Amino acid sequence: MQTPDMVDENIKKIGELFPNCITERKDSEGKVEYAIDFDVLKQELSKDIVSGEQERYAFTWPNKKEAIRLANSPINKTLRPIREKSVDFENTQNIYIEGDNLDALKLLRENYLHGVKMIYFDPPYNTGSDFVYKDNFSQAATDYVANSGQTDENGNQLVANKESNGRFHTDWLNMIYPRLKVCRDLLSDDGVVAISIDDNEQKNLKNICDEIFGGANFLAQVVWERSFAPISLKKHFSVSHDYILFYAKNIAKALCNGLPRTEESNSRYQNIDNDPRGPWQSDNSTVGPAIPEKVYELTLPSGRKILPPNGRCWLYTKERFKELIADNRIWFGPDGNNVPRVKRFLSEVKSGLTPMTIWKYSEVGHSQEASQNLKKLFGGRSYFDYPKPVGLIKRCLALYTDKDSLVLDFFSGSATTAQAVMELNAEDGGTRKYILVQLPEATGIMSSAYEDGLETICDVGEERIRRAGNKIIEELEQKEADLFEQGKNKPKLDTGFRVFRIDSSNMTDVFYRPKDYTGNLFDYVEDNIKTDRTPEDLLFQVMLETDIPLSAKIEKETIDGKEFFNVADGVLIASFDKDLTDEAIIEVAKRQPMYFVMRNSSAASDSVITNFDTIFKTYSKDTVRKIL
Repeated sequence: MQTPDMVDENIKKIGELFPNCITERKDSEGKVEYAIDFDVLKQELSKDIVSGEQERYAFTWPNKKEAIRLANSPINKTLRPIREKSVDFENTQNIYIEGDNLDALKLLRENYLHGVKMIYFDPPYNTGSDFVYKDNFSQAATDYVANSGQTDENGNQLVANKESNGRFHTDWLNMIYPRLKVCRDLLSDDGVVAISIDDNEQKNLKNICDEIFGGANFLAQVVWERSFAPISLKKHFSVSHDYILFYAKNIAKALCNGLPRTEESNSRYQNIDNDPRGPWQSDNSTVGPAIPEKVYELTLPSGRKILPPNGRCWLYTKERFKELIADNRIWFGPDGNNVPRVKRFLSEVKSGLTPMTIWKYSEVGHSQEASQNLKKLFGGRSYFDYPKPVGLIKRCLALYTDKDSLVLDFFSGSATTAQAVMELNAEDGGTRKYILVQLPEATGIMSSAYEDGLETICDVGEERIRRAGNKIIEELEQKEADLFEQGKNKPKLDTGFRVFRIDSSNMTDVFYRPKDYTGNLFDYVEDNIKTDRTPEDLLFQVMLETDIPLSAKIEKETIDGKEFFNVADGVLIASFDKDLTDEAIIEVAKRQPMYFVMRNSSAASDSVITNFDTIFKTYSKDTVRKIL
């Protein structure tokens, strides 16, 4: 029960394309394994003979190879549900994960492979005071934990990345690269990633994104006006902007919904000739440079003959122009004597306006406004200095999500993305879902959050979601008071979330090498499940293994006196009770689930294990059976 080893997966893919590049070698323990002969692979990908180093464009930094290895390496961890911190656990489709975001991305990779429509995140900007993850690339675990600075429960270190440390950009790049590499696997083919950043690492982030997503999939670098007043104490410039980098997984498949049309934009369309197709505005009928077959004399309704301006030609061929004139799609002015213009009808233009790359604070909000709104949500208490405005995230989501899309934010901070998803759903009736990930950093005993019982950033984010959800529901009820009786029949809006915490695997290490074995074999027989793990802990690890969404519906039922979990209406049936009988397993097999899982110690007797496969072959041969 570990996440896939992506190196093995990549070797398989290369082997399918270039079988001659697959070789065998001994690993560090002396076992024979498959590997890539990179000299042969280089030659397969080159039209010339490959020899020696050649100058080429490359973006690199110290430890880059280790960062790639870190992205591909598997982990033995799981997600444990925390019901007491969740809201509407049974019904919600939203997920909040507490823990290292790289571990979270790896745990989600198989379940949500190509399933996320949009990823937005706001990483540390590397200003010299931001805390950044410092992953252990090469140090021994004992040496690593002994380093100064904050460490989480998984041994990862959070450090204030001072420019004086000599690895200012390197540490940040080593942190961001593996996370971006893994998150790309989660994006759907038409998905888009949006990343907030400032000038400190903008160029490096764009270089990384060009490498991971491909430069051809770059969509835009949006400039967001994050402040409205200059800081007079600045020596040279008062910076008033941040950036948002947009990249598509595949630019040919990504679709932009555009911005909602405004009254101002629609007012440009008029109907001065009472055309039955409605309001229109005129557009240029020439284009440059000139194409010979589109340069011809045109006779206006007034009888005047004209040619296109020098160096330009008509937009259409002569035949197509005649068709448009006949269809009253060309405007020659009220007297029929003007240079022709093409009529563009409001009824035929796309519903959304093409967004520009400068976003004013008057349109999407600014940092000060975001801080004030968050403070107001928490009853006048200030917990975050620079949260992102909800309006900013809503615009990102509105541009590139559908009403039922899944959104991921793995640097969730104050959980602005969750509020943006809920507000957008409330506005357009959507059912968007989110997955948020946040390391449970301590808020600090001197902070106002700690005074209010919010000991970690996760506590703050989860409380923000609860308060924002209640506020949105109240506003909906007030807005639609004629449809909803106060306190009853609340609007159908998912404001809940399931909380999970990343932890070590539920399984104990019960495997021994022959050289480790001495004495009686039965001395080594033990339960392979950790004693502090609950049946629900095991269930969610099984869901991760069987690619079932973490938000899937879970029902408990009793079969032959034992508790069973029914997940996603029978896709998975599992039981971790003891003393399961043949009769209980027969009843499950008759339901023909896609998966059935039980513990090794669940069987009432040896005969139950013996009959296990026979029962399923008789009643449900296609069910995938697993015994933990």
